[in-house]
Amino acid sequence: MSNKYADRSHVVKIIFIVIGALFIGRLAILQIFNPEYREKGTQQSLRNITQYPARGFIYDRHGKLLVHNEAVYDLMVIPRMVKNLDTNYFCQCLEITRSDFDERMNKARKYSPYSASIFIKQISKEDYAKFENKMFRFKGFYISQRTLRIYDRPIAAQVLGYVGEVNQADLDRDPYYKRGDYIGKSGLEKSYEEVLRGIKGKKIMHVDVHNREIGPYQNGRFDSVPVEGCNLYTTIDADLQTYAEELMANKRGCVVAIEPSTGEVLAMVSAPTYDPNLLVGRIRGKNYNMLNSDIAKPMLNRALLGQYPPGSIFKIAQSMVALDLGVITPGTGFACDKSLVGCHNHPSARTVQEAIKMSCNPYYYQVYRRVIQQGKYKNIYKDSQYGLTVWRKYMLRFGFGQKLDIDLPKSGISTGNIPDTAYYNRWYGRERWAFSTIYSNSIGQGEVTVVPIQMANLAAIVANRGYYITPHMVRFYGDDSVRNEEYMKRHETGVKKEYFEIAANGMYDVVHVAGGTARRARVDGLDICGKTGTAENYGNDHSVFICFAPKNNPKIAMAVYVENAQGGGGTWAAPIAGLLVEKYLNGEVKRKDVEKMYKEINPCQKLPLTRRVKKVKKRG
Repeated sequence: MSNKYADRSHVVKIIFIVIGALFIGRLAILQIFNPEYREKGTQQSLRNITQYPARGFIYDRHGKLLVHNEAVYDLMVIPRMVKNLDTNYFCQCLEITRSDFDERMNKARKYSPYSASIFIKQISKEDYAKFENKMFRFKGFYISQRTLRIYDRPIAAQVLGYVGEVNQADLDRDPYYKRGDYIGKSGLEKSYEEVLRGIKGKKIMHVDVHNREIGPYQNGRFDSVPVEGCNLYTTIDADLQTYAEELMANKRGCVVAIEPSTGEVLAMVSAPTYDPNLLVGRIRGKNYNMLNSDIAKPMLNRALLGQYPPGSIFKIAQSMVALDLGVITPGTGFACDKSLVGCHNHPSARTVQEAIKMSCNPYYYQVYRRVIQQGKYKNIYKDSQYGLTVWRKYMLRFGFGQKLDIDLPKSGISTGNIPDTAYYNRWYGRERWAFSTIYSNSIGQGEVTVVPIQMANLAAIVANRGYYITPHMVRFYGDDSVRNEEYMKRHETGVKKEYFEIAANGMYDVVHVAGGTARRARVDGLDICGKTGTAENYGNDHSVFICFAPKNNPKIAMAVYVENAQGGGGTWAAPIAGLLVEKYLNGEVKRKDVEKMYKEINPCQKLPLTRRVKKVKKRG
């Protein structure tokens, strides 16, 4: 006899099986497949801690420490875990107001209730020591250690750069970074960010109900050790950099010094400058706003971004181009005809060497005319277009009119301007301009502008007798002494070496021979070769000087640019350069009276130097 309830029992079994499957499925969804619930569960007992690597140190060319790290602490919060908090006591311990607390907590909740974010960043080790023993009372908060940059010497701020918190653009560009991370924002800190930053590690810790760490998760199986960043060994001579900044105090302008044989930048000064330690720690934001709003623009690197008329230093390049084209010879002379262009009083130059020494404006008016109007076309406008095109190609080979590929952020480098035919066609119309329209270029005025690092590079080209190696700031990095081979290549100008020998002789005469325009740069026992420039300006003219030394086997090439300096290149830029060369080559400066005067004086004021020089006429 069959059981009449058998079919019902099967139905009941099926119902129980389906219900059980539903429960199992739901549990699987909640605990395995649903990341939200899995994350909530995990965060109740586990803490993911980012292990920040120590950022690489930065040294000068002699191994002197420029930038190192100091430990600081970020107070992290997981909003969901904050419970039973005595807010008043918490604020009292951290010396913040209740409104500060509410603002920070709302920001953290907005970011994520379940993930950790920074509540207070960069707590000093002294403040952390006071707070450490009270942490157990504040559930949902914990400390994450990181390092802060410390600058051993208050120098080279615009070169070294600074580190700041990542913004949204940084996060979008590189998935390596997370909210609250820090990144190089300018200078070497930015251009060598991937070398300096290292590799982050992580640590997963078990925590108890009181938010205390009780041990590593699965004995640290999923932990990783941070890898320290590589150290940078720069080309900077810290002592020369310091001295140059002292000499440029109370002034606006810049100094760039290069080792000609390698292209290594020995010093790069932009004045006014600032102490790089101002942009470190919790005061960085306030100080950044202060510096950024300063009308003197201390954060601007004039050595790379300043675009100035070169003045008479440009006559060196003009001479080399004209000689190489064959439109003049080493013995070509021109009368100092002031009806063509104004000039100071001196005898007429009979040779290129004399023209460089005396910096004769009418001489270079004639030289440039021969370069621009070569007689290739009967039509003077077409002939001038041809000449300008040839001239510009030479100037580009000298590194003008383009960004020199120095290893600093490209956004912070200017090109200067070497005008082409299209430039003048836009201004004057096609075949409506000729040499007579653009002759101011002959003496480094007009539409020509250059960047100070290009000026120093010109001095290096003459020092090397016709080539340069791209200026750069880092010699090598890391324990393996990694070098960038791009900064070991020669860039040839294509001009014959013997013509540069003429330029070197002329520049020697500028400093050492009667009638030269830079006698104030002279240092006993040093064969300094230089060229002055006085760049016209709406206010006081700018003072310009380039030089290299010694004449044979040069060790240093330099450009000094002092803005709005009364008296011209020979009065300001030249003596400052002479002091710097003396310091670098001799190790000390013996002319203490000259040193004191140029450290203290301001060229924008009528100070003792102006009375001493009295009626100095403008000289090239």
